[in-house]
Amino acid sequence: MPFPPSSEEKILAAGRHLCLVVRNGWEYVARCNAAGIVVILALTDHGGLVLVTQWREPAGAWVVELPAGLAGDLPGQEAEDLSAAARRELLEETGFTAAAFEPVLCGPPSPGISSETVTFFRARGLIRTGQGGGGVGERIRTHVVPLGRLEEWLERVQRLGLKVDPKVLAGAWLVRRA
Repeated sequence: MPFPPSSEEKILAAGRHLCLVVRNGWEYVARCNAAGIVVILALTDHGGLVLVTQWREPAGAWVVELPAGLAGDLPGQEAEDLSAAARRELLEETGFTAAAFEPVLCGPPSPGISSETVTFFRARGLIRTGQGGGGVGERIRTHVVPLGRLEEWLERVQRLGLKVDPKVLAGAWLVRRA
């Protein structure tokens, strides 16, 4: 959704990253200061899916996720390319770099409440070059889980009280079919 809003849209409240908008009587959340959202499907040469866990305050829990982040949210980089954001987020969160990034799917993850669209990128040729852990204030943990044991691993971490973002399962399906 472009900002500033069209004549049909009205911003009810705005924060640093989110806006509450009403359009045609429908209230929803929009990203105010981002060009897009990237989700990274990173599979090592040995068949390990790269995942992260981080505390998510809205969920009130540690959540298992695919590496992901905002594009265009940094000052001076408002027009950041999605593939550049995917490259930056993968390194920042996990410490991995990739030889290539390929977009594989784009769509709205929660269309009843949000206007955001996520773009999934397949990362190929992974090399661990850094520590990861996220940016300032983030406490991201990286996990490399064998794709063949993913469901078992997810069941185990759920028993420990972690929540699983459904995009992990969608991502695993996309990786398996490529």
